[in-house]
Amino acid sequence: MRLTAFALLAACALPALAQSDAVVINATRFPEDARRLPASVTVLTAQDIQKSAARTLPELLSEQVGVTMKDFYGNNAASTAVDLRGFGATATQNTLVLVDGRRVTDADLSGVQWAAIPLAAVERIEILRGTGAVLYGDGATTGVVNIVTRSPLKQGRRAEALGRVASYGTLEGQLYASATTQAFGINAVLHGYDSEGYRDNNRNEQQNAGVNLRWGLSESYLDLRLGLDRQDLQLPGARRVQPSIGLDEYATDPRGAQTPLDWSSRDGERAGVTFGTRIGDAELTVGADWRSKSQQAYFDQSGFPIFRDDSLELGALTPRVRAPFALAGMRHRVTVGADWYDWRYDSRRSDLPQNIAQPVNRVRVDQDVQGYYLQDAIELTGASLLTLGWREERVKYDARDTLDPTAPGAGFATQAPPVQETQSQHAWEIGLRQALAAGTAVFVRAQRSFRFVNADEIYEDDVSFSKQFQILRPQTAHTYEIGAERRLGTVFARATLFRMDVEDEIHLDPFTTGVGNRNLPPSRRRGVELESSWQATAAVKLTAGYAYTDARFLEGTLPGGPFAIGTGLSIAGKRVPLVPEHKLNLSVAWDLGPRTRLSGALTALSDQYMDNDEPNTLGTKIPAYAVVDAKLARNFGWGRLSAAVNNLFDERYYTYAVRSQFVADRYAVYPLPGRTFGLTLELWTD
Repeated sequence: MRLTAFALLAACALPALAQSDAVVINATRFPEDARRLPASVTVLTAQDIQKSAARTLPELLSEQVGVTMKDFYGNNAASTAVDLRGFGATATQNTLVLVDGRRVTDADLSGVQWAAIPLAAVERIEILRGTGAVLYGDGATTGVVNIVTRSPLKQGRRAEALGRVASYGTLEGQLYASATTQAFGINAVLHGYDSEGYRDNNRNEQQNAGVNLRWGLSESYLDLRLGLDRQDLQLPGARRVQPSIGLDEYATDPRGAQTPLDWSSRDGERAGVTFGTRIGDAELTVGADWRSKSQQAYFDQSGFPIFRDDSLELGALTPRVRAPFALAGMRHRVTVGADWYDWRYDSRRSDLPQNIAQPVNRVRVDQDVQGYYLQDAIELTGASLLTLGWREERVKYDARDTLDPTAPGAGFATQAPPVQETQSQHAWEIGLRQALAAGTAVFVRAQRSFRFVNADEIYEDDVSFSKQFQILRPQTAHTYEIGAERRLGTVFARATLFRMDVEDEIHLDPFTTGVGNRNLPPSRRRGVELESSWQATAAVKLTAGYAYTDARFLEGTLPGGPFAIGTGLSIAGKRVPLVPEHKLNLSVAWDLGPRTRLSGALTALSDQYMDNDEPNTLGTKIPAYAVVDAKLARNFGWGRLSAAVNNLFDERYYTYAVRSQFVADRYAVYPLPGRTFGLTLELWTD
């Protein structure tokens, strides 16, 4: 608290400076100037992305203050989660990710398919912390990440080719082309990735294709977006450690595979159309989207195999309008909108791939969501902006399970009784931004957010190991924050203090037999985020960020069970697993000449409790680590050549580990690669 107070005072005490040009973002449903919002907002431009040595979007995001990632394999962001403000294992369900304003966080536990969004196709990234629940609803607990891809109307006529070779047999390529007329633009991208990976049985093959078309019609526009993606991934499993019996696969064979026969695949398709127009001073936008994905996964389980064939389909309609008006001498911008999402989840489960035509269980969940929202941005004065918002959202579940006792591998399988249930929640927010002097501002805000249980989280075993549908209570959270920022010449500084109180958090309880996912006791996240940048000279830019996060359960116990470690496990006052208390980011970009740039980044995290260690009793944590990446790039008239070294000092580390719920001192870790090298060649023509 004292550190935050000092940082806020220091930010406000800097000499005045005229406000810089606006930074326009689209994560607010309609374009807004990020520097006028009562929130902590970070915008990464195409130049920022180009400077970074990051290979994937999660790596790039983890270079930002308050953002961490959990990476299982270090192979093109396969099975990677991005965590904003300390949710640990449930991060993917509490940070909403958008691509061009469209939701890509799905109603299952598979997480965002980061590899389907190659860095080279991204124009900018918008990170909005502690806001978004009114505008987007379910899952925007900690904020919103909006990834904006390149617009066909901005590029003009252009063709690009990218090729990269890197350690562990990594090959990556991308072709991009765009063309425009006065009122029409089109671009297309074709991307491929192939790598053996750092671990045994960890090959990753990824292909993506996309086409974007845009018509500009006077005061109107029409966008059409189409895309395909495919991934084939081998799953090496974990490295097991159990000191009591002298087992330490992480030390003896970190690159080995515990599950040499496991694999997964994914096929995705998407189509979206957006129409926007002006009616007087009002702006109207209507979006319609369709997405479908099919996922297969095989787990050998030491001769007791499981095969799953899952599909998820989404149909979405998102109309909204923004209208400005004046009332009582104040200017208002009111946004009114609706979100209608229809999710269709279909999971076929068997023992072997060849038997999936006659599955043992077939689980179907329909999840229909209707949300309505209203937000008003009020200019109280020329220096004060107040935002007020409210959202009502309803979700209807219709779940059923079909058992075929004659199917191969059925054994003692059971069938869950069908269930139908409707839940409703609301979100609200209030925020105030006050400019104190040119270049100086403070903001305060509060938000209520919510999360509904998703399709993967409701199908569980009961205490007698019979299948059941378990519709958990909605999770809710109240977030409060205050911040100050200051721009002084080439220096920018911001300090933010936040607190988040969470009720009924939806999470896996590994210790209690037959319960599976449950609503956890109350918890609290609070912390400090400090960030700054300095253009030290015309050639050198420095950035720094520090985040302190204290995530704890406030009360409660986990019941435990006869087959798990203990009973009545107290978690009151215990830290939330997979949340580091301290995180530091440092980066430098140095223009060695008109066409040559050297850049580097340091990401350092303190230790953290392992997944499943809610009682904090294992006695071993994920160790602290620091990773340095470096990149040297040279521009030519025809393109760019760059060389990158990731994990420059060959740090031995991992970002995810999980405690056994059955053996007191056993845990499993997922080692990440040591030092890796990559060489990238880019060619372009206009």
